[in-house]
Amino acid sequence: MLAELAKRDEVKRTGVYCLLGPDPENPARDKVYLGEGDNVFKRLTAHDDDESKEFWVRCAVIISKDQNITKSHGRYIESRLITLAEEADRATIHNGTAPPIPPLPEPDIADMEYFISQMQLVLPVLGFNFLQAKPVIQPGGNGITTDVSPIFTYSPSGASAKAQEINGEFVVFKGSRARVTGPQGWTSYRGLRDQLVLEKKLVPCDSPEFYVFAENVAFSSPTAGAVTVNAGNVSGRIGSWRVEGTSKTYQDWHEEKIAKAGAAPADAE
Repeated sequence: MLAELAKRDEVKRTGVYCLLGPDPENPARDKVYLGEGDNVFKRLTAHDDDESKEFWVRCAVIISKDQNITKSHGRYIESRLITLAEEADRATIHNGTAPPIPPLPEPDIADMEYFISQMQLVLPVLGFNFLQAKPVIQPGGNGITTDVSPIFTYSPSGASAKAQEINGEFVVFKGSRARVTGPQGWTSYRGLRDQLVLEKKLVPCDSPEFYVFAENVAFSSPTAGAVTVNAGNVSGRIGSWRVEGTSKTYQDWHEEKIAKAGAAPADAE
């Protein structure tokens, strides 16, 4: 759709952009390229002809409505975005290393940092999640977050896992154990579990029957986390995770949360 994008005058200004698509070496993970240019559209057309960047299928262009971003501003934002994306580790960064940050007056730095903070809010809404920082779990389950659940536990056939829903992601804690082999007929999230092993986020432990989580791992749903721990199909909402020390399921907690917010849960179909 580059021809459609060319009709927009904004993309011919100075700005930054991100190219996003599945990583050819790891389809379960995104790959991203971050860049800047005096004329962003010219840069996009050049990348469109670049065989090394054939992975991208989506693009976001970030410009200023007042046309007050200079070349130095663009280079500053580009460098900072690459660094933030590497720290988040949610996507493979095609750029390699971040370019050096150009010197800017202190007021300009403050303006660009605010600009970047707005990008961190808007881009995830558009499906560009590569800047989202990993959830931070503090001892006792308290993180530097705004929306956290109680701690959930799940112990299928000798495995033992703890997790918490943090800002919309279901995070299984470092040190949790997952079964190496599960029941026959396992289909859901199998590729995801294999990828976690490949990335060494799930590693062998002292018992050959189990893997151990080498770090906190964020999942898109409680079911994805439960299936990974169980090595087999299971419902994360009603069949596995329980609020620590109780028999309350994830679904029970979720419906209580909705009710406390003043909205009745939808009737089950």
